Amino acid sequence: MKSKKYLLTIGLVAASVVSTYFVTVSTTAQQGAMQTQASADTEYQIGAILFMQKAAEYRALCFQAFNWAQRTLDDDDKSKKKLPKAERKMPRAVVVDIDETMLDNSPAQAYGALNRLPFELKRWYEWGDMRKAKAIPGAVDFAVYAKSRGVRIFYVSNRDEVQKQATIDNLKTAGFPDISDENVVLRQKESSKEARRQAIAAKYRIVILMGDNLNDLSNVYEQKSVADRFAEVDKAKALYGNKFIVLPNAMYGEWESAIYRDDKNKRTPTEKRAGALELP
Repeated sequence: MKSKKYLLTIGLVAASVVSTYFVTVSTTAQQGAMQTQASADTEYQIGAILFMQKAAEYRALCFQAFNWAQRTLDDDDKSKKKLPKAERKMPRAVVVDIDETMLDNSPAQAYGALNRLPFELKRWYEWGDMRKAKAIPGAVDFAVYAKSRGVRIFYVSNRDEVQKQATIDNLKTAGFPDISDENVVLRQKESSKEARRQAIAAKYRIVILMGDNLNDLSNVYEQKSVADRFAEVDKAKALYGNKFIVLPNAMYGEWESAIYRDDKNKRTPTEKRAGALELP
């Protein structure tokens, strides 16, 4: 019975992948990658990928996040008279992450999980070059609404600068408005987004920060342990649902790195995750 359930799970993910990824990646390249990197521990990701691709609850969470972002913009309109005069005169902006915040890369993640492949930059570039990532539910409607209210959206991502044109093309294809070289801000040197956020804040009043990773919101979450990240979230709890809005992503993220960072023993990723579980 367990084997049947496992096969059904694999089949569901495979169906999604075949329709999006396999049709554009060469068989030769796939076989070469599988021969050299077939030992990665990726099976644990399948549940997260299925949740993102198949769960109506995931769509509901995304709509909830973007609906709340729209309400935050409306509330800001009503209360801006209370701000200092200098801030009132500044144009408004929303700063958003791209991957798993505005664009859905779960097909690429599913391909890697099914073939037990670790993350590889070359394969990530290949996926980006396809320009096939679809919009996260609710993301385009929110972007259109923000533009209609005169709010500038800055897409601040840790995609590398060499991916910029492909990223711009993909965002436009997915239906996002007002996409330009200026407001698609990718990584050039450092992974921290703090300097890029500060550069935007020098010219705009940032009303909302959105992302699937706490590092998209503030540098206080960077390189922290699980306990420290919890503590920082608790300290900033009043900002969540207001200036900070988080999209769900159980596939990957800084949350996972924090688990490994806590574990100083030489254990496999599977052993580290198992050791981090809280049991009855």
